[in-house]
Amino acid sequence: MPRTDATTFEDQTIRQIVHTSIAGASLRIRLSNEFGRQPLRIGEARVARRAQGAKGAGIEPGSDRPLTFGGRSSVTIPAGEPALSDAVTLRLPARSDLVVSLYLPDRTPGSTVNAFAFQRNYVAAGNVTDATDIEPVSTVERWYFLTGVSVRGHRTNALSSAVVALGDSNTANSTVDTNDRWTDVLAERLQRRTGSPRHAAVGVLNKGVSGNRLLHDPNPPPGHAAESYAAYFGESGLRRFDRDVAVQPGARYLIVLLGVNDLGHPGNIAPLSEKVTARDLIDGHRALVERAHARGLKVFGGTVMPFKNDTLGYHSPKNEAARQAFNRWVRTSGAFDGVVDFDAAVRDPAQPDRLLPAYDSGDHLHPNAQGREAMARAVPLRYFR
Repeated sequence: MPRTDATTFEDQTIRQIVHTSIAGASLRIRLSNEFGRQPLRIGEARVARRAQGAKGAGIEPGSDRPLTFGGRSSVTIPAGEPALSDAVTLRLPARSDLVVSLYLPDRTPGSTVNAFAFQRNYVAAGNVTDATDIEPVSTVERWYFLTGVSVRGHRTNALSSAVVALGDSNTANSTVDTNDRWTDVLAERLQRRTGSPRHAAVGVLNKGVSGNRLLHDPNPPPGHAAESYAAYFGESGLRRFDRDVAVQPGARYLIVLLGVNDLGHPGNIAPLSEKVTARDLIDGHRALVERAHARGLKVFGGTVMPFKNDTLGYHSPKNEAARQAFNRWVRTSGAFDGVVDFDAAVRDPAQPDRLLPAYDSGDHLHPNAQGREAMARAVPLRYFR
């Protein structure tokens, strides 16, 4: 969530699409100006279900609801702060597409942004938040100012429990407009068992940020091309924990998949002085586990997936040795409440330091859609009782 996005809005509506996990009867929206340097004025905000079968910005007739903040239809969010909407009644089937429309009347820099949403969103002139459909002046594959949706389940007044996935691009990645992140596939698996009286609904919160590291904030070398985009990599996983995990409504479980960028960035798009060892990654994960346990969360450690011959310059014999040592610790230390062996799920059995070709997106670092499905299948559902 950087301060560097060059996009500016003025007298425009941003209509943004988000994919939910569990069914519910009401919801709240979280907006954020946490990376802004000036107050953020939302002139009007509304939420609706996306029109069934729609691929664009259309909403389902009769589902449109105004969002209020402390009873008011507009809100000004101070620089550095978030805002949570009042609860709004809206029936929401599981794994729905939700449409959130924000009207920005003033000149507004796009300062708080998820730059890798893998979702087509829409910008239209004027205040068209209540329009059934809109004529966009542009489309963006980013989420601006929208950082969360909390769904309250049908059966009780209590928030359903949720598993938070804290990760990097291998957690964030999806085919655009397809919602095939591994967390989306996990949500589908969890929904299939929800009908059993033994299993209450478990939501899935994706907190993957492309380029994210566990131990360091972005720090591109002076003059490096990464200066133009590294801020999108977000604060370190350790710094993100309180905001992105600990205070999430209903959070009960945490899956951590961080470390590959800690290994690959130094000497590449970060200073060589930030080089990490397996011990550094282990110590960082121990700190994360301790903080999560202090909050009453169960923590499941993800093994770092292979990246031999990657096109980003991450691989080296030392980085491979560190990956192997870290993964051994994840599997055998007992530090976590359970292990998600993403490495075993996607590696090539004949060459275990590489991705299985059928799961390789082409850069030998990121799994494709089939690989992400294999990642989701590697998560034992018994962890979420």
